[in-house]
Amino acid sequence: MHSSNKVTVKQALNERDGLQIWWRLLRPHTLTASFVPVFVGSMLAFHEGHMNLLLFLAMLIASMLIQAATNMFNEYYDFVKGLDNEGSVGIGGTIVRDGIKPKTVLNLALTFFGMAMLLGLYISATSSWWIAVIGLICMLFGYLYTGGPLPIAYTPLGELSSGFLMGTVIIGISYYIQTKTITAEVLFASIPIAIFIGAILLSNNIRDLENDKENGRKTLAILLGRKNAIGFLGLMFIVAFVITAWLIIENIFPIWSLITFIGAIKAVDVILKFKGKTQPLEMMPAMAATGKTNSIYGILLGISLFISTFVN
Repeated sequence: MHSSNKVTVKQALNERDGLQIWWRLLRPHTLTASFVPVFVGSMLAFHEGHMNLLLFLAMLIASMLIQAATNMFNEYYDFVKGLDNEGSVGIGGTIVRDGIKPKTVLNLALTFFGMAMLLGLYISATSSWWIAVIGLICMLFGYLYTGGPLPIAYTPLGELSSGFLMGTVIIGISYYIQTKTITAEVLFASIPIAIFIGAILLSNNIRDLENDKENGRKTLAILLGRKNAIGFLGLMFIVAFVITAWLIIENIFPIWSLITFIGAIKAVDVILKFKGKTQPLEMMPAMAATGKTNSIYGILLGISLFISTFVN
């Protein structure tokens, strides 16, 4: 049963051997959640005449390393706790399907954290050592997401914590290291991105609802139920775009930021892809579309800030 399930899942997900094993371990489709906030925070700073390219690149790479390491901790601890098996979707499958030793995955995650810390030292030395403190807190939460005695991923607070830390905090840091200041406007500007990042996690938890419930998790999707969780996901998208409209009206975002509403097309597609689906494999396209919604919105927002710097 397990071996046939293994083949089915590998075929359905088009999983291959070789270098793709390590690429999947990074869960590249989730890295939008680390790229977008750094890009948006940096473009907010650029819009005000500040841009240090080396700091931007260091922040971008450090954030993606932390995100990738968090994914690896997730892979490791879910395996150790018996949550993942050969038929699990939404994971890299590096341990349960490709036979990579769990210790190897854990050590790689710690290595990525170490690399991020080195970049953090450079960022802190050129901006403020408070950034090092905040960065360490973010890394701690990355570990505690699935590690520790009470993993955040097992609670209803996953969406809130990931949205705040990866959205608001990362945007704030990315802006601060360029401008050496932080404003209320930047914090307001971070809210839509924080919502979209939280939506990625909610989408993931809707897909994994049954398996999570069997393993004792108490995620927001489980507490709401599948139908209500999909409705709440739709509400999150609506709120994000309503706040975007308000930010444009208040001149926090330029009028060019209206192009972000193109992302609403993909947001609607997410809900349609979830409707009537009950099997994890069936919901993979909806999960992927949620990440794309964040990417489309975030990249278009950054571009709008970039364009308006020269046009206005």
